[in-house]
Formats: sequence, C-alpha cells, structure tokens
Amino acid sequence: MSVKAALEIAMEKDLDLVKIAPGSTPPVCKIMDYGKFRFEQSKKEKEAKKNQHIVEVKEIRMSPGIGENDFNVKLKNAQKFIHDGDRVKVSVRFRGREMAHTNLGEILLRDFAEKCSEIAVLDKDPKLEGRNMSMFLSPKASSNK
Repeated sequence: MSVKAALEIAMEKDLDLVKIAPGSTPPVCKIMDYGKFRFEQSKKEKEAKKNQHIVEVKEIRMSPGIGENDFNVKLKNAQKFIHDGDRVKVSVRFRGREMAHTNLGEILLRDFAEKCSEIAVLDKDPKLEGRNMSMFLSPKASSNK
C-alpha cells in the first residue's frame, strides 16, 4: 500500500500512521492512536522497574583471630544476604603484627567460601589489598528468587 493511501485511511479513522520497522524493505507501518500507545509503553516500563531487584554488595568484616561463634554469626548473616540475592564482600583486616600471618586470613576466607558453597559462587579469589584481604561471593543462579 502506498504511504499516501495509508495516511488517508488513518485520517478517516482519526488515528496516526506509525512506522514499526522503518529499516525493512518496504517499511512496516501501523495505524494506531500514538498517544495511547506511548501511555501504555510508559506504564509497562514503570511496572518492569517496580519488579526489578537491584543487586547490592554487602560487606562482612572479620579479623584473623575471630572466635568460632563470631565466625558462625558472620556466616549466617552472609548466607541471609546471599538468599536475598545480594553479592557479599568478605574481608579480613590485618592490624600490626598480624600482617606477618596473612596466610591465616586466606585460610579463614577459603573456609568461609567453602561453608557458603551450597548457595554461593566464589567470584573473586582472596586477594590482599593493603591491610585488607577480601573476596566476593555471589548467589548461585538456582538460589535467586
């Protein structure tokens, strides 16, 4: 159909002629109420934005000499964050002479990752940055909501 004929039909029905696929040959057009179409699109976008979950990075801090019960509390908190769909940054802070025993911090982080392995994936291996050693855990694809 020619553009002129399509425009005449659209004018008769008091609607707009909208190009759906201008890049194709011939261009694909549709007769519709453009104002209503834009309103529906914005409504869909708002709805999609509302249902979207923003992934946050939660941080768990420990020291190399952490007690077993404190470690378990931190572990439970991290597992709760992971169940909620957030990434977790687990870091060990070394103070003073603890810097000489950074291997203890790495063992602690690897143990932490192993205990979270059912629900989380290790994103970044433990890495020493200044006085902190940190690693990232993110939820496994099956544990997301």
